[in-house]
Amino acid sequence: MVTELIVLSKALNAEDYTTGPWPSVPVVNSAAKFICICGPAVSSARTEKKNRMAPFALDHDSCPVIKNILLLDSEGKRVAVKYYCDEWPTNSAKLAFEKSVFTKTQKTNARTEADITLLDNNIIIYKFVQDLHFFVTGAVDENELILASVLQGFFDAVTVLLRNNVEHREALENLDLILLCLDEIVDGGMVLETDGNVIALKVASHNMDDGTSLSEQTISQALATAREHLTRSLLR
Repeated sequence: MVTELIVLSKALNAEDYTTGPWPSVPVVNSAAKFICICGPAVSSARTEKKNRMAPFALDHDSCPVIKNILLLDSEGKRVAVKYYCDEWPTNSAKLAFEKSVFTKTQKTNARTEADITLLDNNIIIYKFVQDLHFFVTGAVDENELILASVLQGFFDAVTVLLRNNVEHREALENLDLILLCLDEIVDGGMVLETDGNVIALKVASHNMDDGTSLSEQTISQALATAREHLTRSLLR
């Protein structure tokens, strides 16, 4: 999980933030579009006040929280899913939710760009590509732009790793890569990374280092493609 403490000494008066509660604000960096900043910087001159400071902790009310990421086929069946909360405690509850999501969205046109819907007090951002349906779920009061950035990052990473052949059969043949993508994007509901090229590069690098049984050509191609896309994005 990415958590950074940013010292805003030039912008904020530290005197005002020595007793808490402290603000948690979204910050854009290379690791994620939005990230939590927790707690102030305390100068050595105020060490006697440390006993009045609460322990550094993530403020889940202000941090973007992802409830689940779903990748379903054109019939609503699972390809790869990851849940990050206990709202659906059993596998049958998860399957029922996936069916409801698919049923509500299957007749919409979300192929040219991502779409949004509400279901059971949840916001769902989704996108269809050939016979694959991508979904990202958050709370009803979550920022849809954050959810959209997670969805786009997941889609972009899968596109790179599948060498632009984003379809059901190819996804099943490279399921390990897709599951690793999910691990690189979100951890415990907290957003780690939303840049698809960076995600794909990490996934490909991990597989080459671990010496897994995946095709060496597949990994090498994905790694080369990810590096090429990343280089282009940096040069823009």
